[in-house]
Amino acid sequence: MKFWIVVPAAGIGSRVGASCPKQYLPLCGKTIIEHSLERLLSVSPERVVVSLHPEDRHWQGLDIRNHALISVVTGGAERVHSVRNALSFLADRANNQDWVLVHDVARPCVRAADIKRLLKALQASSVGGILAAPVSDTLKQVKGSEIQTTLDRSVLWAALTPQMFRFGLLRDAIDRALAEGVIPTDEAMAVERLGHRPMVVTGSRDNIKVTLREDIAIAEAILRWQAGESEESEE
Repeated sequence: MKFWIVVPAAGIGSRVGASCPKQYLPLCGKTIIEHSLERLLSVSPERVVVSLHPEDRHWQGLDIRNHALISVVTGGAERVHSVRNALSFLADRANNQDWVLVHDVARPCVRAADIKRLLKALQASSVGGILAAPVSDTLKQVKGSEIQTTLDRSVLWAALTPQMFRFGLLRDAIDRALAEGVIPTDEAMAVERLGHRPMVVTGSRDNIKVTLREDIAIAEAILRWQAGESEESEE
Protein backbone atom coordinates (compact mmCIF):
# COMPACT_ATOMS: atom_id res chain seq x y z
CA MET A 1 0.00 0.00 0.00
CA LYS A 2 1.46 3.34 -1.06
CA PHE A 3 0.49 6.20 1.22
CA TRP A 4 1.44 9.81 1.74
CA ILE A 5 0.86 12.02 4.78
CA VAL A 6 -0.20 15.67 4.77
CA VAL A 7 0.13 17.87 7.85
CA PRO A 8 -1.58 21.29 7.66
CA ALA A 9 0.45 23.49 10.00
CA ALA A 10 -0.16 27.05 8.82
CA GLY A 11 -2.47 28.09 11.65
CA ILE A 12 -1.53 30.34 14.53
CA GLY A 13 -3.59 28.65 17.24
CA SER A 14 -4.83 31.91 18.76
CA ARG A 15 -7.04 30.17 21.36
CA VAL A 16 -3.95 28.88 23.16
CA GLY A 17 -2.97 32.47 23.87
CA ALA A 18 0.75 31.96 23.27
CA SER A 19 3.35 34.22 21.68
CA CYS A 20 4.04 31.67 18.93
CA PRO A 21 1.88 29.25 16.92
CA LYS A 22 0.75 26.41 19.17
CA GLN A 23 2.58 23.75 17.14
CA TYR A 24 5.88 25.24 18.35
CA LEU A 25 5.01 25.25 22.03
CA PRO A 26 7.20 23.00 24.21
CA LEU A 27 5.86 19.61 25.21
CA CYS A 28 7.93 17.02 27.10
CA GLY A 29 11.25 18.35 25.85
CA LYS A 30 10.21 18.88 22.22
CA THR A 31 7.73 21.00 20.32
CA ILE A 32 4.22 19.79 19.57
CA ILE A 33 4.96 19.57 15.85
CA GLU A 34 8.04 17.42 16.47
CA HIS A 35 6.03 14.91 18.48
CA SER A 36 3.36 14.77 15.76
CA LEU A 37 5.85 14.33 12.93
CA GLU A 38 7.83 11.65 14.76
CA ARG A 39 4.66 9.63 15.31
CA LEU A 40 3.77 9.92 11.62
CA LEU A 41 7.24 9.04 10.37
CA SER A 42 7.22 5.89 12.52
CA VAL A 43 4.67 4.23 10.17
CA SER A 44 6.99 4.61 7.13
CA PRO A 45 5.02 6.75 4.66
CA GLU A 46 6.29 7.59 1.19
CA ARG A 47 6.60 11.22 2.31
CA VAL A 48 5.24 13.68 4.85
CA VAL A 49 4.25 17.06 3.40
CA VAL A 50 3.97 19.91 5.91
CA SER A 51 2.04 23.06 4.96
CA LEU A 52 3.51 26.06 6.76
CA HIS A 53 2.45 29.67 7.10
CA PRO A 54 4.34 31.81 4.55
CA GLU A 55 5.80 33.89 7.39
CA ASP A 56 6.69 30.96 9.64
CA ARG A 57 9.94 31.80 11.48
CA HIS A 58 10.08 28.82 13.78
CA TRP A 59 10.40 25.80 11.47
CA GLN A 60 14.01 26.54 10.57
CA GLY A 61 15.03 26.11 14.20
CA LEU A 62 13.98 22.44 14.29
CA ASP A 63 16.33 19.58 13.47
CA ILE A 64 13.46 17.49 12.10
CA ARG A 65 13.17 19.84 9.13
CA ASN A 66 16.15 18.01 7.61
CA HIS A 67 14.49 14.59 7.66
CA ALA A 68 14.76 12.96 4.24
CA LEU A 69 11.03 12.12 4.09
CA ILE A 70 9.73 15.59 5.00
CA SER A 71 8.85 18.24 2.42
CA VAL A 72 7.44 21.70 3.05
CA VAL A 73 4.89 23.70 1.06
CA THR A 74 3.24 27.05 1.68
CA GLY A 75 -0.03 26.79 3.56
CA GLY A 76 -3.23 28.71 2.91
CA ALA A 77 -5.77 30.81 4.74
CA GLU A 78 -7.76 27.78 5.96
CA ARG A 79 -6.92 24.16 6.67
CA VAL A 80 -8.50 23.05 3.40
CA HIS A 81 -6.26 25.40 1.40
CA SER A 82 -3.17 24.04 3.15
CA VAL A 83 -4.22 20.47 2.36
CA ARG A 84 -4.93 21.37 -1.26
CA ASN A 85 -1.47 22.96 -1.65
CA ALA A 86 0.10 19.78 -0.33
CA LEU A 87 -1.92 17.70 -2.80
CA SER A 88 -0.70 19.91 -5.63
CA PHE A 89 2.87 19.21 -4.51
CA LEU A 90 2.16 15.47 -4.63
CA ALA A 91 0.41 15.55 -8.01
CA ASP A 92 3.51 14.42 -9.92
CA ARG A 93 4.40 11.77 -7.34
CA ALA A 94 1.15 10.10 -6.32
CA ASN A 95 -1.45 8.40 -8.49
CA ASN A 96 -5.18 8.68 -8.00
CA GLN A 97 -5.44 5.37 -6.12
CA ASP A 98 -2.67 6.12 -3.65
CA TRP A 99 -3.73 6.92 -0.11
CA VAL A 100 -3.39 10.32 1.53
CA LEU A 101 -3.56 10.60 5.32
CA VAL A 102 -4.22 14.09 6.67
CA HIS A 103 -3.24 14.65 10.29
CA ASP A 104 -3.76 17.64 12.59
CA VAL A 105 -0.38 19.05 13.61
CA ALA A 106 -1.82 19.67 17.09
CA ARG A 107 -2.49 15.97 17.76
CA PRO A 108 0.91 14.93 19.14
CA CYS A 109 -0.40 11.89 21.04
CA VAL A 110 -1.62 9.87 18.07
CA ARG A 111 -0.60 6.24 18.42
CA ALA A 112 1.29 4.49 15.61
CA ALA A 113 -0.87 1.43 16.34
CA ASP A 114 -4.01 3.45 15.54
CA ILE A 115 -2.56 4.68 12.25
CA LYS A 116 -1.63 1.12 11.29
CA ARG A 117 -5.13 -0.08 12.21
CA LEU A 118 -6.61 2.65 9.98
CA LEU A 119 -4.38 1.57 7.09
CA LYS A 120 -5.34 -2.08 7.51
CA ALA A 121 -9.06 -1.46 7.92
CA LEU A 122 -9.35 0.70 4.81
CA GLN A 123 -6.93 -1.01 2.43
CA ALA A 124 -9.73 -2.48 0.31
CA SER A 125 -11.96 0.62 0.38
CA SER A 126 -12.48 2.68 -2.76
CA VAL A 127 -13.17 5.79 -0.66
CA GLY A 128 -11.46 5.83 2.75
CA GLY A 129 -12.36 6.85 6.26
CA ILE A 130 -11.25 8.38 9.51
CA LEU A 131 -10.15 7.61 13.01
CA ALA A 132 -12.93 8.54 15.42
CA ALA A 133 -14.06 7.91 18.98
CA PRO A 134 -17.61 7.43 20.27
CA VAL A 135 -18.87 10.36 22.32
CA SER A 136 -19.21 9.60 26.02
CA ASP A 137 -20.43 12.95 27.37
CA THR A 138 -24.07 13.96 27.36
CA LEU A 139 -24.40 16.54 24.58
CA LYS A 140 -26.72 19.53 24.63
CA GLN A 141 -27.82 21.59 21.66
CA VAL A 142 -27.70 25.19 22.85
CA LYS A 143 -28.98 28.49 21.45
CA GLY A 144 -27.64 31.56 23.18
CA SER A 145 -27.31 30.26 26.74
CA GLU A 146 -30.38 28.00 26.74
CA ILE A 147 -30.52 24.26 26.14
CA GLN A 148 -32.73 23.43 23.16
CA THR A 149 -32.48 19.65 23.33
CA THR A 150 -30.34 16.73 24.46
CA LEU A 151 -28.75 14.87 21.57
CA ASP A 152 -28.66 11.10 21.21
CA ARG A 153 -25.00 10.37 21.86
CA SER A 154 -25.34 6.72 20.84
CA VAL A 155 -25.01 7.74 17.18
CA LEU A 156 -22.39 10.48 17.67
CA TRP A 157 -18.65 10.10 17.19
CA ALA A 158 -15.84 12.64 17.60
CA ALA A 159 -13.73 12.87 14.46
CA LEU A 160 -10.00 12.38 15.00
CA THR A 161 -7.07 12.28 12.61
CA PRO A 162 -5.47 10.94 10.51
CA GLN A 163 -8.25 10.97 7.94
CA MET A 164 -7.43 8.70 5.01
CA PHE A 165 -8.72 8.95 1.44
CA ARG A 166 -7.75 8.05 -2.10
CA PHE A 167 -5.60 10.80 -3.58
CA GLY A 168 -7.77 11.52 -6.62
CA LEU A 169 -11.01 11.45 -4.68
CA LEU A 170 -9.76 13.79 -1.98
CA ARG A 171 -8.37 16.27 -4.50
CA ASP A 172 -11.63 16.28 -6.47
CA ALA A 173 -13.74 16.60 -3.32
CA ILE A 174 -11.76 19.60 -2.08
CA ASP A 175 -11.83 21.26 -5.51
CA ARG A 176 -15.60 20.82 -5.73
CA ALA A 177 -16.16 22.29 -2.27
CA LEU A 178 -13.97 25.32 -2.93
CA ALA A 179 -15.58 25.92 -6.32
CA GLU A 180 -18.95 26.00 -4.60
CA GLY A 181 -17.74 28.40 -1.92
CA VAL A 182 -17.77 25.80 0.86
CA ILE A 183 -14.96 25.56 3.41
CA PRO A 184 -15.04 21.98 4.73
CA THR A 185 -13.90 21.64 8.32
CA ASP A 186 -12.26 18.30 7.64
CA GLU A 187 -11.50 16.01 4.71
CA ALA A 188 -14.40 13.68 5.46
CA MET A 189 -16.86 16.55 5.06
CA ALA A 190 -15.50 17.30 1.60
CA VAL A 191 -15.79 13.66 0.57
CA GLU A 192 -19.28 13.34 2.08
CA ARG A 193 -20.45 16.22 -0.11
CA LEU A 194 -19.80 14.05 -3.17
CA GLY A 195 -22.25 11.46 -1.85
CA HIS A 196 -19.69 9.05 -0.37
CA ARG A 197 -19.91 7.51 3.09
CA PRO A 198 -16.44 7.29 4.64
CA MET A 199 -15.80 4.51 7.13
CA VAL A 200 -15.15 5.07 10.82
CA VAL A 201 -12.26 3.23 12.47
CA THR A 202 -12.17 3.39 16.26
CA GLY A 203 -9.23 5.44 17.52
CA SER A 204 -7.81 5.94 21.00
CA ARG A 205 -9.44 8.65 23.08
CA ASP A 206 -6.01 9.94 24.12
CA ASN A 207 -5.46 11.23 20.56
CA ILE A 208 -6.42 14.72 21.77
CA LYS A 209 -6.11 17.98 19.87
CA VAL A 210 -4.25 20.79 21.61
CA THR A 211 -6.63 23.74 21.30
CA LEU A 212 -6.57 25.54 24.66
CA ARG A 213 -3.67 26.16 27.03
CA GLU A 214 -4.86 23.52 29.49
CA ASP A 215 -4.69 20.93 26.72
CA ILE A 216 -0.89 21.14 26.86
CA ALA A 217 -0.87 19.82 30.42
CA ILE A 218 -3.25 17.04 29.39
CA ALA A 219 -1.08 16.14 26.38
CA GLU A 220 2.01 16.04 28.60
CA ALA A 221 0.30 13.64 30.99
CA ILE A 222 -0.79 11.44 28.09
CA LEU A 223 2.70 11.30 26.57
CA ARG A 224 4.21 10.32 29.91
CA TRP A 225 1.54 7.67 30.39
CA GLN A 226 2.10 6.29 26.88
CA ALA A 227 5.84 6.17 27.53
CA GLY A 228 5.16 4.19 30.69
CA GLU A 229 2.98 1.77 28.75
CA SER A 230 5.78 1.26 26.25
CA GLU A 231 8.33 0.56 28.97
CA GLU A 232 6.01 -1.98 30.61
CA SER A 233 5.44 -3.80 27.31
CA GLU A 234 9.19 -4.15 26.81
CA GLU A 235 9.76 -5.75 30.20
